[in-house]
Amino acid sequence: MALLHRAALHPGKLELLADWLPGRRWYRGPAAADVVRVASFRFDDPDGAVGIETMLVRSGDGPVHQVPLTYRAAPLPVGDDWLIGTTEHSVLGRRWVYDACGDPVYASALAAAIVTGSGQAEEFFEVDGVREVRPPSMTVTGDGTPGSTVPPVHVIHPVVEEEPTTIVTDSVELAVVRRPGAKDHGLTGAVLTATWADQPTPLPLAYAVAR
Repeated sequence: MALLHRAALHPGKLELLADWLPGRRWYRGPAAADVVRVASFRFDDPDGAVGIETMLVRSGDGPVHQVPLTYRAAPLPVGDDWLIGTTEHSVLGRRWVYDACGDPVYASALAAAIVTGSGQAEEFFEVDGVREVRPPSMTVTGDGTPGSTVPPVHVIHPVVEEEPTTIVTDSVELAVVRRPGAKDHGLTGAVLTATWADQPTPLPLAYAVAR
């Protein structure tokens, strides 16, 4: 379960991405264009400390890009290379926003969603002490087996920031497809797929292979 706040962010997430995306080697699109949100989903951090959101975005007439993000109340240790920027949250205060591919909490959540088939977290707003369900803007499904054991991720080894982006950890190797549907990458392993309003046919978003 992901509990959200009705809050203002300064700068906003899309503003941060507009500055950050053109510098990524896997990015395809105009260098200067507004970034628009296509859809998004969240994973749950069992410890409740890190926000984990994956956004599908588009710049101008470019393709859809998958951008996993983590939100933290303090800097990620040894995470400077993955910092997208900071933002002021009107409820939670300053938040450090990271490319989640360098964050062990994201890697662990992604592996669990794929290997156990749990998929995305339900999203809720709390209004006057009452929780309201936020309807999903996309549906994410892992093809793993419920009840499967997923070794926790403690360490991320070198991340290869290409298309797809490869995350090698101490327990699992993950591949995050940055431009869903752009081409067949020939990847194998358990897979996370997604559909959204403009994409009724499931597309692979990520793969997991145990080490």
